[in-house]
Amino acid sequence: MGFGDTFKALSDPVRREILQLLKDGALSAGEIGAHFDMTGATISYHLKILKSADLIYEERKKNYIYYGLNTSVLENLITWIQDLRDARQYPYDSNNPNGSNDSNDPNDSNDSDGSDGSDGSDGFDDLTDLNV
Repeated sequence: MGFGDTFKALSDPVRREILQLLKDGALSAGEIGAHFDMTGATISYHLKILKSADLIYEERKKNYIYYGLNTSVLENLITWIQDLRDARQYPYDSNNPNGSNDSNDPNDSNDSDGSDGSDGSDGFDDLTDLNV
């Protein structure tokens, strides 16, 4: 399943609570339902959504179905989020709320020459470097 199904399943607080319950071990639908004030059909619906997103698995034991947490999907999601976090294009300077502290930023008005950039110049001191 894709991340869309995962995010949809995680978007509901009841389903997130079910996942919290399952982190301590597999439970039957009745054991899960005992933690909520809702019908068995509603619990079954939430379990179906979690199962379709591969966030839980089911295991049959005698006359019962036990649901357990499938951590591999969560691990993939965490890896994806970490990759996004680590792939910053520009370094973030916590002292600069606008982000980058790159002095080569053409929009940065805090140049080291002390000017405010309003002198009308285009920033080129020598046109010979442009190969025009």
